[in-house]
This record gives sequence, structure tokens and C-alpha cells, in this order.
Amino acid sequence: MQTIIKKPVITEKATKLSELSNRFTFEVDRKSNKIEIKNAIEKMYGVHVTDVHTLNYGGGVSSVKYTNKGIVEQKSKQWKKAVVTIADGETIDLFNNY
Repeated sequence: MQTIIKKPVITEKATKLSELSNRFTFEVDRKSNKIEIKNAIEKMYGVHVTDVHTLNYGGGVSSVKYTNKGIVEQKSKQWKKAVVTIADGETIDLFNNY
């Protein structure tokens, strides 16, 4: 399970989602699918997952440098984010469990 779920994403937007609509955000392995993510969250935190949304980020050109040898392009890091909806009445305490 640890290889599928890398870490929780704790930002202002993710915290607001968790407080208002019971959705939690995690950085996950790029090769994992929604079923594997659902099973990993349910086993790791002991909650019932109702919905999983995934988003792929990165891979594009993040910076272009002009050097003596020509133009050098650098790609950004590729990663995958999962937004997991938990059943009503349940919650995940990210600060104590992880």
C-alpha cells in the first residue's frame, strides 16, 4: 500500500475540500489505477471510499536555458494526484496517521 500512496497533499484548496465536502487529496504512484487507489486508502485508513478522481501533472517543458552549446529544455516532474471522496460520517486524520 505504501508504494501506491506516496503522501497526502496538504494545501489550502485540499484542506478546504476535506472540511467542506469530505474529499481528501493524495499524491499516488503514476501507474496505479482508481481501484488500486481505493483499496489502498480503505486498508490504510479504515474508511469507506465512495469515489476516486485522478489527475496527471507535469511532463511539459518547464524552463528553457540559452547556453553556449545551444538551447537546453528541462522537463517538469511527472506525478499523479488522486482526490478521494469518503463516506458521510467518516474522516481521515492526516496529521496523526501519516
